[in-house]
Formats: sequence, structure tokens, C-alpha cells
Amino acid sequence: MGIKKLQKKQLERRHLMEFFMKTIMRIALLIVAGALGLILWTIIARGLPSLTWDMVSQVPKGGYYMGKEGGILNAIIGSVYLAAGGTLLAMLLSLPIALYLKAYLGDSKWGEYVRLSLDVLWGIPSIVYGAFGFALMLMLGMRASLLAGIIVLALVELPIMTRAMDEVIRRMPEDLEHAALALGSTKFEVALHVVTRQMLPGITTAILLAFGRGIGDAASVLFTAGYTDRITTSLMRPTASLPLAVFFQLGSPYPQVRERGYAAALILTIIVLLVSFGSRWLSARLGRYTIK
Repeated sequence: MGIKKLQKKQLERRHLMEFFMKTIMRIALLIVAGALGLILWTIIARGLPSLTWDMVSQVPKGGYYMGKEGGILNAIIGSVYLAAGGTLLAMLLSLPIALYLKAYLGDSKWGEYVRLSLDVLWGIPSIVYGAFGFALMLMLGMRASLLAGIIVLALVELPIMTRAMDEVIRRMPEDLEHAALALGSTKFEVALHVVTRQMLPGITTAILLAFGRGIGDAASVLFTAGYTDRITTSLMRPTASLPLAVFFQLGSPYPQVRERGYAAALILTIIVLLVSFGSRWLSARLGRYTIK
């Protein structure tokens, strides 16, 4: 009888612990979902009334930041330039690094050291990248420009994209790799033709998520990309960006301009959400053509 009572108590403790952990997980889920909902509601409620067609189709005119006519088309296009350029440059570096980690380093000490270095770079605040880029600009005699912003954004996105690709590539079925090697393929050929094709959905998702991070980053381009009311036509000229447009407008003493700042934040949020949903849709679409 004593053993049965002990087993019963242990079972009750397990059920109690399970209930406790489920409760904590549900509370955490509600906090995250509630925070996201509150953020979206605040931006939509305050930004939607000020969102007009002129705001997304015109550049700032004289006195825009004092409540007069104009829009933020320059910031929208500038953000797309910065994020697209930074993502492209980061991808050209990230994919070879991820493939090299898979094909040649694997789980060796050097491979783990590289991954640790990427994790450390991932954790560095964006403002530090911006300060580094600004110091490098001063050293080279450069001015704030679209090119400088692209380079710094590429540095910000590089560890994010590389680690995401690395985690995706490491999940590839080993049988495919072994089969290709057994047929006489080299490690380079396996990485380029087998791994890349098989893990294309995950790689695409990593690229789009890095793009979403880049288009919403303000600290890294604050000193490097500059700001201008015009649409940039040269890599060597300053460019505007949506995060900085939001920052400048919300810091204005004019209530109308501050409301436009929320509208600009709404535009930025919509772009990020579209990129996130697009990455999931594209990943599912491409996943049809891979081996499960």
C-alpha cells in the first residue's frame, strides 16, 4: 500500500507540474500575441487616419516637416534601395560561408568557432555597426551615401542570414549527400547542386527575413546613409529611409507631423508583414519540389 501511495503522489506531482508548465506557456503566448496586437492596434489607430495617397506618392515639399504638403516617397524608395542592396551583398557572402560550413567544416572545432563568431556578431547592436561604418567612412574620406548604408546593412544582415542558412542546410537528409558522393561528385559539387537545390525554400526564407530586418533598421544607417528629401539616383549620394522618417516626424513639435509619423510607421509595418508572409508562402511553394 505504501508503494501505491508513493506512486500516486508522484503521478499527482507530474500532473501538477504539467498543468503548471502549460499555464506558463499559455501566459507567454498571450503576452506575445497581446503585445503584437497592441502594437498593431496603436499604429493602425493613430496612423491610418493620416495615411493618404499623397503621402506615398510624393516627396517632401517645402515645409513638409512643419505640417505642409508632400509625402515620404523618397523614404520608401530609399529603404527599398538600402534593404535590397544590403540583402544582395549579404547573400553573396552568406551562401558561400554556409555551404563551406556544411561541406568542409561540419561540426569540427573550426566550424563551431565560426558559428560562435557569427552568433556574437548577431548580438552586436545595430548602432555599433553604424559607428563602425561611420569611422570607416571618415578614414576613407567618404560622405554619407547609399553605398555606405548598403555596406553597413550587409554587415548587419550577414550573421543573421548565414546562421539561418546554416541551420537550414544542416537539416538536409544525409542520404542525399552520401548518394551524390557515391556517384563521384565532389564536396563542392554536392554543396552547389544538391544542397542548394534541396534547401532552397529555407535559404529563400532566410534571405527574405534578413531583408525584413534590413528595411526596418534605423541605427545602422543613421550616420552612414544620411537623409535627403529627394529620390537618390546615385550610390554616392545620401538617401532617405523609412525608419529615420518615422524618427524625425515623431520628434516634431507639430501634432500633424507626429500623426504622419505613425502613418509612416504603418507603411513600414505593412512592408515587413508582407515580406514575412511572402517568405512563408514562397517557402511552402518551393517546398513542393524538394525531397521530404
